[in-house]
Amino acid sequence: MATAFTGTGDPARSMALLWRTPASDAVRPGPKSALDVDRIVSAAVQLADAEGLAAVSMRRVAADLGTAAMTLYSHVPGKGELVDLMLDAVLAELYPDEEVVTSGTWRTRLKTVAQANWDFFLRHPWAAHLATGRPPLGPGLMRKYELELRAVDHLGLSELQMDLLVTLVNGFVRGTVSGVQEKADAERLTGLSEDQWWAATEPYLAQVFDAERFPTAARVGPIAGEELGAYDPHRSFEFGLDRLLDGIGVLILDASR
Repeated sequence: MATAFTGTGDPARSMALLWRTPASDAVRPGPKSALDVDRIVSAAVQLADAEGLAAVSMRRVAADLGTAAMTLYSHVPGKGELVDLMLDAVLAELYPDEEVVTSGTWRTRLKTVAQANWDFFLRHPWAAHLATGRPPLGPGLMRKYELELRAVDHLGLSELQMDLLVTLVNGFVRGTVSGVQEKADAERLTGLSEDQWWAATEPYLAQVFDAERFPTAARVGPIAGEELGAYDPHRSFEFGLDRLLDGIGVLILDASR
């Protein structure tokens, strides 16, 4: 899946739309439109969830809404601004119970944050493929940032360390969840399930795991394959998250000394 980018539209227009400032919702002469920004964004998100972000265009969203593309442009300037609005809108789904980020131990809280982000990317796979070097600084993103910072607050960490920890956990989740999409893409493109693919390669495994050429791989690979079976992205996520939290624990311990 190709990577798309946030922040490619007019930043002033995007910010006005993200925060729904009066200028972005000005009263226009003539009959009141049945469309508004929220309806357009909702339709675009539904389309991206079903068919991927590449399917989203102003023309396609307009068609799904039963209107002309030019009608959409009177509310949203273009796809760049629309993508910013889409991402911020779905980020607002996170943490419906805000107390989860301040309940329990720091480890429990960060596990909650990581799992919430994992589940979010499964609901909206297109969001994981957005490059956010210029993130949409809307209310959805800022609420997410605020709540995730609370999960690491009052641990003796500096403000910079708090920000870096939140970034670290989010980056880990985003990297591991991509394995889910990659596995689905492989099955879709080849027409073979994971088990079918391994069955097709079985006659060659003696050559692949040649103990003379690849002694370490020949020792580890068959055992791991028997234990783990087909590649499981969520198992990799859980294992990696525990190791990541182990390291964070060392940082927090050092900060408390």
